[in-house]
Amino acid sequence: MDVLLDGVVGALALLFSGDEETWAITLLTLRVSLGATLVAALIGVPLGATIALGAFPGRRLLLAAANTGMGLPPVVVGLVVTVLLWRSGPLGELGLLYTPTAMVVAQAVIATPVVVALVAAALQQVDPEFLVQMQGLGASRLRALAALGAEARLPLLAAGMAAFGAVVSEVGAAQMVGGNIAGQTRVLTTAAVLATSRGQFGLAIAFGLVLLLLAFAVNLVVTLAGQRGP
Repeated sequence: MDVLLDGVVGALALLFSGDEETWAITLLTLRVSLGATLVAALIGVPLGATIALGAFPGRRLLLAAANTGMGLPPVVVGLVVTVLLWRSGPLGELGLLYTPTAMVVAQAVIATPVVVALVAAALQQVDPEFLVQMQGLGASRLRALAALGAEARLPLLAAGMAAFGAVVSEVGAAQMVGGNIAGQTRVLTTAAVLATSRGQFGLAIAFGLVLLLLAFAVNLVVTLAGQRGP
């Protein structure tokens, strides 16, 4: 119990003391996680919409693959991305390994199947005749799709929040491709793991609580933006 109490006190102290290292770790965590979520959304939303609204061979296979990808082990993703970005790997010349960019790439791979599967599920719940009705009223294809997105905005926002939650709490891939380098690629999850390995349980709990507060703040903003009325 003393360890938990120390962790809570430590988290508050880290937040309100203006500790530069903690704020740098928190900001990097936010930047990497939001970047990965944005990339996943840019790829996953159109792909999920295509799967939900299209009629083409292999559609169900793609949906099954996306659903399976929601359980993709982060360590496996980290291993594959590390091999690709290794100096002797096919993308080694880019020099991205052990950088925040590599972390964004790995986490985007983790988050994209989540977005695809949830967007497809959300759009499949909308009345199949919705697009036809909108176009019958004179709306263009693009405007009809925008209206469809507005109709399913809450499930779509939920897909984004689920993707963000998957990456902001991820540690395996982040540690493998980022290296947990102080001042460069250390995020809240990897910092908590390091503190635990050193027996600094209070500090690890503090980092965990800061991570929870960060996730709550981002989801609160998204929820308030997506809700109408009180």
